Amino acid sequence: MNIAHLLLGSAREFSTLPALARGTSVHLNYRDLWRKVSVMSMHLTGRFGLKRGDRVAFAMTNCVEAIEVMYAVWHAGLCAVPMNAKLHAKELAFILENSGAKLCFVTPDLADTIAEAAKEAPELKEIVDVTTRSYSFMEVGDPIAMAEAEATDPAWLFYTSGTTGRPKGATLTHRNLLAMTLNYFADVDRPPVGGSIVHAAPISHGSGLWNFAMLARGSVQVCPESGKYEVPETVELMNRWPQCSIFLAPTMVKRLIEHGSVADLKPDALRLVSYGGAPMYVSDLKHALDLLGDKLAQLYGQGESPMTITHLSREMHADRAHPRWEQRLASAGRPDSCVAVKVVDEDGQQLPVGEVGEIIVKGDTVMSGYWNSPEATAKSLRDGWLWTGDVGAFDEEGLLTLKDRSKDMIISGGSNIYPREIEDVLNLHPAVAECSVVGRPHPEWGEEVVAFVVPREGKAVKPGDLDKLCLDNIARFKRPKDYKFIEALPKNNYGKILKTELRKLL
Repeated sequence: MNIAHLLLGSAREFSTLPALARGTSVHLNYRDLWRKVSVMSMHLTGRFGLKRGDRVAFAMTNCVEAIEVMYAVWHAGLCAVPMNAKLHAKELAFILENSGAKLCFVTPDLADTIAEAAKEAPELKEIVDVTTRSYSFMEVGDPIAMAEAEATDPAWLFYTSGTTGRPKGATLTHRNLLAMTLNYFADVDRPPVGGSIVHAAPISHGSGLWNFAMLARGSVQVCPESGKYEVPETVELMNRWPQCSIFLAPTMVKRLIEHGSVADLKPDALRLVSYGGAPMYVSDLKHALDLLGDKLAQLYGQGESPMTITHLSREMHADRAHPRWEQRLASAGRPDSCVAVKVVDEDGQQLPVGEVGEIIVKGDTVMSGYWNSPEATAKSLRDGWLWTGDVGAFDEEGLLTLKDRSKDMIISGGSNIYPREIEDVLNLHPAVAECSVVGRPHPEWGEEVVAFVVPREGKAVKPGDLDKLCLDNIARFKRPKDYKFIEALPKNNYGKILKTELRKLL
């Protein structure tokens, strides 16, 4: 079973529909995309001499060529290694070396960086810039048959963001990717034929993983000409390609709803915003629902179980009359159809409703292991269960609420304090743009709570006002003992706040 079969099916069923668009212009329809991919795969195996299972990396800002490369790789029976375009050269060098990639495709802005990184990757034989004749020559020739692939063959090496230590390559098989795609239809949405997806978030990450479901339904995959997320451009593209399903990180949703150009969105432009990577603060989520309408769905997943652990459906977002509406919005939703999810103690024993423990997950979406890292694999995969490192609890409705990463929990005076709960309260203050809570060593209590706060531009925030807000909403012992006001929170290339950097500031 080769995941490229999805493209073959769409080429037959939706042959004349646009498959790829560069900005507002059609790049290829489904028939022509299939032909190009099958010819490119001939070059991968012939001209470059790649064999089944070899890894092919790419480092590109979002562009239509990234989709072409991925499907050519799978068509040839190879394994894709998408790399985030914002990574440092040393991080890219590690991924190239660790994956053993033999070929790497790049956009011009990353050509020099990859050339430097390649010095640390002895197995990398060639770098192809997708704007050069070397790439365009890959269109020349006759199509070849799709390579056979086993369901357990590696298809995508998903390198973690590496917020602590070096990134690890979660090995996603053809079965993992297909299960994730079918789960989208079961739990997230069934988009209409001829809809669209605008790749505003990195194709190397969540947005790219959603490509399968969109492609299987004959949607056009749209890459911004800028290659990045700019709100006015994104709004223009959603208007040009209506019935748009888009994946955004919570920080990207916040930028969208706070930008004036969101008022230019046409009624039929946006179908669905699926957000993930981190929970969204309830205050931001309510604002987004008021502004965009009932068009939001949340997913909770990891690279190790891509886009698939739990989901909070569009219907639950929309059910404002429900007595627990706000509590539901604060949750990560119910387990996905394709997986089993538990909250357990340190010994792996399932905990009752309401008790906090580590989240573990099992199912066909869970990775086969970390690439070339048996020790890390053994630590994370136990008896078929993925130990996520995330902490949470189920409620009586079967909804999972994320507390924090286990390493981010604060223990003060013997009490467990979850930063997320305090951050939710601080974000209620109208002058707070962003905040993050960490623990600081304390000689008597073990740790004390410290809040880093980014004020909104032109606004002043007083510690006393934040204290009162906390005392009005949460237990006194959870209140921050210190507030640090900063211009911006440190974040990684996926938009996640780096609490390790905040601790260093303390």
